[in-house]
Amino acid sequence: MLHAVIMAGGTGTRFWPESRDKRPKQLLRLVGDRTMIRATVDRLGELVPSERILVATTAALAGQIAEELSELPGEAILAEPCKRNTAPCIALAAHYVARSDCEATMAVMPADHVISPDETFQAAVRFAAALVEEQPRRIVTFGIRPTYPAESFGYIERGEQLPPLPLGEGRGEGESSQPPPTAVLPAFQVKQFREKPDAKTAKKYLDRGTFYWNSGIFLWKARTILDALAKHQPEMHERIGRIAAASGSPDYDKVLTREFTAIKGISIDYAVMEHATDVVVVEAPFEWDDLGSWQSLARLHGADEQGNTIAAKHLGLNTTGTIIRGGDDHLIVTLGLADCIIVHTADATLVANKHDEESIRKVVELLEKCGWVEYL
Repeated sequence: MLHAVIMAGGTGTRFWPESRDKRPKQLLRLVGDRTMIRATVDRLGELVPSERILVATTAALAGQIAEELSELPGEAILAEPCKRNTAPCIALAAHYVARSDCEATMAVMPADHVISPDETFQAAVRFAAALVEEQPRRIVTFGIRPTYPAESFGYIERGEQLPPLPLGEGRGEGESSQPPPTAVLPAFQVKQFREKPDAKTAKKYLDRGTFYWNSGIFLWKARTILDALAKHQPEMHERIGRIAAASGSPDYDKVLTREFTAIKGISIDYAVMEHATDVVVVEAPFEWDDLGSWQSLARLHGADEQGNTIAAKHLGLNTTGTIIRGGDDHLIVTLGLADCIIVHTADATLVANKHDEESIRKVVELLEKCGWVEYL
């Protein structure tokens, strides 16, 4: 059966001052009237029932996420004692999924992406799940056709195209409880995963036409990813195995803290994807944005005639190319500004050059060094 694992442990530091340790990006309403994680769960629709959804987050956020997703059973919130990147998170989730369903297919996705329309996303996941059922040792990911030479995304270089999967049919082991795919999408063997490029390289990737943005969404059999981690990350696999073995015992919390904290953090791309041999990339038919920074709001909301993206009570003169966000109860006035980011919250205000946006992370580091924890 198909299970969904939603990764929701990030901090979203580039969205400071709205994103904070106790209320990070996935719990903010940055697009529309729903939090990012609420929209992610809603996007699954009837594709995956609530009893087969697992949300992996940190212990500090578990309570808020459980409250936000009150329809999920308590055991659906998998609380990690600390952040250790995506590979340990996925490994722990895979153990839990495999324990309840030894033949499970996992759809793994971040909690902070903007994807639409929901129906197209669901159809794409069904198609990807059918590719996994066709070859149970296969790993499938979604590639986003690039629209500009982005330096902030990882890339996937595609290889040979797969023969089409017959529409409405399932092969291999099959999954009788899961509807068959209703669409046939372009799918290719992955030639190579590439890290975030510089501007010149990103332009080359765009011009070549054989590169996709890496969406960070994966489908695989739970046992396949566990076997891959055992092969390529044996120490991590052993520690996660000890945690899983202690599940339900009085010592679980102690074992979880001891073993998970001792794991060296590593991304799933480095841990597995760079070594895997049967990886397929499906060209995503849905609209996608990873909402990685304040500038992404301009892509999603558009801009006025002066190139400004306004989500606030604002009065501006000679203001161009600027992103402004604040509440309806606070007036923001700008005079003679160009290419800025202004974000106002109840206790902190950010004013930044739009082209120096990456430095917002440094601001968070400096606040920590200064001991101003009330702003973190």
